[in-house]
Amino acid sequence: MAGAGGGAGPPPGWYHRDLSRAAAEELLARAGRDGSFLVRDSESVPGAFALCLLFQKHVHTYRILPDEDDFLAVQTSQGVPVRRFQTLAELIALYLQPNQGLVCALLFPVERDKDRDAAEERDYSDGDDEKPPLPPRCGSSSGCSAAGGLGPAGPAAAVPDGAAESPNGPLPLPHEYLRSAQYSLDLAGVQGGATSLPHLTRALGASCRRLHSEVDKVLAGLETLAKVFDPQSAPGVGRALQQPMGQGGEQELETLVLKLSVLKDFLSSIEKKALKALQEMSSAAPSTPLQPLSRKAKSIPVQTFEVKLDVTLGDLTKIGKSQKYTLSVDVEGGKLVVLKKQRDTQEDWNTFTHDKIRQLIKSQRVQNKLGIVFEKEKDKTQRKDFVFASARKREAFCQLLQLMKNRHSHQDEPDMISIFIGTWNMGGVPPPKSIASWVTSKGLGKTLEEVSVAIAHDIYVLGTQENSLGDKEWVDLLRAALKDCTDLEYRPVAVQALWSIKVVVLVKPEHENRISHVSTSSVKTGIANTLGNKGAVGVSFMFNGTSLGFVNCHLTSGSEKTARRNQNYVDILRLLSLGDKQLSAFDISLRFTHLFWFGDLNYRLDMDIQEILNYIGRRELEPLLRVDQLNLEREKHKVFLRFGEEEITFPPTYRYERGSRDTYVWHKQKPTGVRTNVPSWCDRILWKSYPETHINCNAYGCTDDIVTSDHSPVFASFEVGVTSQFVSKKGLSKSSEQAHIEFESIEAIVKTSSRTKFFIEFYSTCLEEFKKSFENDAQSSDNINFLKVQWSSRQLPTLKPILSDIEYLQDQHLLLTVKSLDGYESYGECVIALKSMIGSTAQQFLTFLSHRGEETGNIRGSMRVRVPAERLGTRERLYEWISIDKDEAAAGKGKVPLGARATQDCARSSTSKPTAADPSTIPKPAEEPEQSSTIPTPRPPAPHRRDEPAPSRAKAEPEPLHNSFNNPAYYVLEGVPHRRRPSSPPAPRDGSSSDEDALNLPPPDFPPPPLPRDLAEPPPPAGREEPRPRPGPSEGLPPRPQPGPGGADGSCSVLQMAKSLSEQEFGAPPRRGHEGPRGAAFHTHPIRESIREDLGEEAVGAGGAVGVWLRALGLQRYEQGLVHNGWDDLEFLSDITEEDLEEAGVRDPGHKRVLLESLQLRK
Repeated sequence: MAGAGGGAGPPPGWYHRDLSRAAAEELLARAGRDGSFLVRDSESVPGAFALCLLFQKHVHTYRILPDEDDFLAVQTSQGVPVRRFQTLAELIALYLQPNQGLVCALLFPVERDKDRDAAEERDYSDGDDEKPPLPPRCGSSSGCSAAGGLGPAGPAAAVPDGAAESPNGPLPLPHEYLRSAQYSLDLAGVQGGATSLPHLTRALGASCRRLHSEVDKVLAGLETLAKVFDPQSAPGVGRALQQPMGQGGEQELETLVLKLSVLKDFLSSIEKKALKALQEMSSAAPSTPLQPLSRKAKSIPVQTFEVKLDVTLGDLTKIGKSQKYTLSVDVEGGKLVVLKKQRDTQEDWNTFTHDKIRQLIKSQRVQNKLGIVFEKEKDKTQRKDFVFASARKREAFCQLLQLMKNRHSHQDEPDMISIFIGTWNMGGVPPPKSIASWVTSKGLGKTLEEVSVAIAHDIYVLGTQENSLGDKEWVDLLRAALKDCTDLEYRPVAVQALWSIKVVVLVKPEHENRISHVSTSSVKTGIANTLGNKGAVGVSFMFNGTSLGFVNCHLTSGSEKTARRNQNYVDILRLLSLGDKQLSAFDISLRFTHLFWFGDLNYRLDMDIQEILNYIGRRELEPLLRVDQLNLEREKHKVFLRFGEEEITFPPTYRYERGSRDTYVWHKQKPTGVRTNVPSWCDRILWKSYPETHINCNAYGCTDDIVTSDHSPVFASFEVGVTSQFVSKKGLSKSSEQAHIEFESIEAIVKTSSRTKFFIEFYSTCLEEFKKSFENDAQSSDNINFLKVQWSSRQLPTLKPILSDIEYLQDQHLLLTVKSLDGYESYGECVIALKSMIGSTAQQFLTFLSHRGEETGNIRGSMRVRVPAERLGTRERLYEWISIDKDEAAAGKGKVPLGARATQDCARSSTSKPTAADPSTIPKPAEEPEQSSTIPTPRPPAPHRRDEPAPSRAKAEPEPLHNSFNNPAYYVLEGVPHRRRPSSPPAPRDGSSSDEDALNLPPPDFPPPPLPRDLAEPPPPAGREEPRPRPGPSEGLPPRPQPGPGGADGSCSVLQMAKSLSEQEFGAPPRRGHEGPRGAAFHTHPIRESIREDLGEEAVGAGGAVGVWLRALGLQRYEQGLVHNGWDDLEFLSDITEEDLEEAGVRDPGHKRVLLESLQLRK
């Protein structure tokens, strides 16, 4: 067999198994000598290798492919003779000699780190036990699942141990038989006169073993069904045909054929018995309806909320008079009753049905305030702003109204579902009698309001570690717990187990038919990645048109093993086989619309135990979160790149004294001495979503009454936007009505020292098949470690979606992977939302590239999605019904938040004035708050005061504007990224922090790349002031964490990339009224400098002259609307029109006249 070493001994030092392409280039760059080489596994072809050779500071990659005889050869150009070798060592021995066709001879092997290999072999992947626990008796993976009797309700049966060794599943039968010695033995037997093929028969029997168990399960279910219609039917047909132990291959096949024959006859007889029984029932009791098998969910009683009318915005004629109201939500009846309190009595003020409630508008500045837009008459609305007792009360009210809207909607399919995620390390002991607090999100941290607890989730996903129960026993316990809480019989979608690591997915009965394409997988990361005491299990499926993925993991323990945990994460990311198999070029972080990753991640706190206990005692969590290993590794982009996590407001969930939640136990006596396990947030829930999708985390906390384990169960609740299986009302598109996805240009900057050519592959569910571009037609490099590659429009394909309706296309995404021509390996992948690209004019995109969990560069370009005019009809989604009052966040200072202002500037500078023919770019009127999706935001760095509750990240962040992206993984091309808090040390407590410290700054290490010179801006028009000088690097902004020396930690410093490639100088983008040519308006200097410029402009514009001018006219009420719409500088306010004033909220004709006349006088 062609292997690394060719024998039974250890592989050669130059062979690096499972080494990534990026890591190989780093090792060779560190070696630094021409002729340095190594061999790694190919990332594009299973069973192949890649020879990486350094010459003149560039890495040259040669593919080594096996042929049909299992010989190895270096891939050559056409016409060059192929040299074949039995082993990899023989091949390398030849190319050690000069003049063998490589760019230079192989001179200096780059060997593996033997110390690290030895450490991994010794690593038991478990810091708490001397020996890893044995697997459960029922076996591994889903062998338990199959035996558990989930039956037809569980669509995901698991693969037996032997068949699941390959990360991509078992080898196909022809491949397995023909490439093994079995084929040769049968051939030799036939040549010797044999008339049978025993090895083929044995292989066929082995491949059909799983089919045996499936047939047995179906027969058992059919027997039960037969007894329902004919109690006298003969029992035990399935048991009589059970496969006896120790059968040979030929007997196995005979038994299987017999079972299939019985199954066919059984199906025919059941149909006849069922028809006869139903006919008898019909004649005996024709008027008796069949009773439903499942109980109906608990009805939600009418809920009331005590509120006050916010008279400042609600009724300017009654300022200062407190008005108390009661809001009563009748979910079942579909109405909202508003009761106005007058002295000691209540007067019915109004009743609104669900269809008369047009919009909910959450205040961002006042977390417990909500605006409700009612429809009073046709096309006339009224807004009332109410102040609730708390922010949690407001959220519960919104959830109830959303549920009411959903229940009484005329839509056949839901726009939004709720998902519960739970993770619990059970500590190897059975659970308590009740786990109700876990599945109802009760306990510590961000919990649900009591009203919301009564609302059952659509999907429950529960992950456990060190679970000693069998699969069926555990699933039955969970279903019983949910039935007690909701009165619903939840159906199991899938259960996947790896030793004591389990994940169970349960769904409401009404959604069972909406779930398809269920997939399960597991990955072992225990000792040498062969034991399942540590690892991950995963489940994925489609909910109508939305792909969902769930990963439950148990990573290496021990405070000192952060690097090993990081490697566990990368291994799981790469090897877990879930989702669409056509997306195998992408890791699981890009295969799903929404991916949830949870479990006992085992990251610890890097702090002295006594300091940790002191902070916990004082309920100060922020100093602990700053030393949390997972947060630190995420900030360095080592793990969970662009994942989100809700703010942690609950104490560390590990390591408690069993039987109590009052005491942490950090000492454990072991044979090797005393081990210290500091209290830590080991149990976590994170998620990652495609750009421009909706997801909101409503709860994130832990229980405080489940004490059987040394870990507390952790829960999270999400509302998730989903799409339906779209069916066009207009039928299939004619050729004249075909939508097109067109690219004008694409430019990528990839982290590589290779100088090969590249092409792009495009994948999407809206395409019949993936498409490829031609090779790039331009490339350059100003830095040896980075390469800029460019494609013009003639190199890029025009994509034709299978459906052309805008309602369908705005929910679709494109997956791109940049691949090399020399090895067909990916150098980076990304995802782009089509929603913002729809229109008659090209739109720009910019996002980062990643590969195997590492950031590898960025990609940007210009594209458009052309939609025929007759296919432009769309509708509002339920999650768009609630919006954020974005202009209110800085109302006290008369200016909008920086992030919102920056995005508005970009939108103005990068697009021409919209036309009626391009509905996707038409701005909304000022009185209609824009719908947006909630951002999964990272942990805020600044500590909160002891006398105040910790601020919620999700609430503290300004919401994105209409055209902004709602995912931390997505950036606006013009240089203003999605708003995230800086991953930098917090501001001091002495009050010396400036306003800038509280601003939502972008990630510090991902500035945009420079633009091509042909996109440079023209100089600003004459008479315009130049922008104010930018402050120095350290003025006003918190310090950035410094990367490791020379990138020795293997992380990709995209800041270094942008710095080395940002030699060009470009002008500032034009402002409204002075727009330059389309496509020329970009922020072209680094993001932080753009922010400092905006800060300077804010101080002069929005916070100064506009407000002073309006106050002098007595019209300061319009300040917010004008600033929100971008009219924040008197210098270009002179260009405003009556239409612009109308959009900014100035309705009164007299006020319009006063404002315009004043501006004319100023001219």
